[in-house]
Amino acid sequence: MSLFDLEGKVALVTGSTKGIGEAIAHRLAEHGANVVVSSRKADACARVADAINKACGREAAIPVPCNINYKEQLQNLVAQTHTKWGKIDVLVCNAALNPYFGPGMNIPDEAFDKIMGANVRSNHWLCQMVLPEMVERNDGSIIIVSSIGGLRGSPVIGAYCISKAADFQLARNIAVEYGPHNIRANCIAPGLIKTDFARALWENPEILKRSTANAPLRRIGEPDEIAGAAVFLASRAGAFMTGQAIVIDGGVTIA
Repeated sequence: MSLFDLEGKVALVTGSTKGIGEAIAHRLAEHGANVVVSSRKADACARVADAINKACGREAAIPVPCNINYKEQLQNLVAQTHTKWGKIDVLVCNAALNPYFGPGMNIPDEAFDKIMGANVRSNHWLCQMVLPEMVERNDGSIIIVSSIGGLRGSPVIGAYCISKAADFQLARNIAVEYGPHNIRANCIAPGLIKTDFARALWENPEILKRSTANAPLRRIGEPDEIAGAAVFLASRAGAFMTGQAIVIDGGVTIA
């Protein structure tokens, strides 16, 4: 059990009030970490933090609302984490958006910019804010929740896939640059997971049928089936992994 022990660690998880992010926040806390729950809505942050604290029987989580599109809000998120917990050992960049579903040739410039800004630039900003303290401590783990969309082309979520491919490279760059400081950076690449974010892909029976027809497990995943990978990457169990992408997709990409 000590391989996965996160006691004394502080984890900041963006987009952690539902879906994959919420599951990650819960599991990190269960393994001993102090967790910062963050998304745009204050009431949602408070709800999830309260649920984590109740489940763990201790003050394991605090809520800090933040819109990742604004640099000053990200700075405030980091500052409030420091005020409460004093440090950030684990950064989980999970928050993302996709305001457009359709052919790439028709995507409005505004939608493309929003996708790249939220899914890539905000992660870059947040890493810039957290890396200096990790360097000072000679320890840290950065986890970016990407997608198998970053490994394949798509006729309907092309810009989103581009942004997720960029996240793979962001993790690799950080791994190379900061590895000598014992800082690890990795991605988790989920397949189709039953979340509100991916509702357009699993709520449509035809799309769902196509998505699972050739999948070895013949189904889509649940948010909690992603969270374990984050615990692994945050803990001593994942201490020798960096610059990699853990694909968790029910076998879709190998079939």
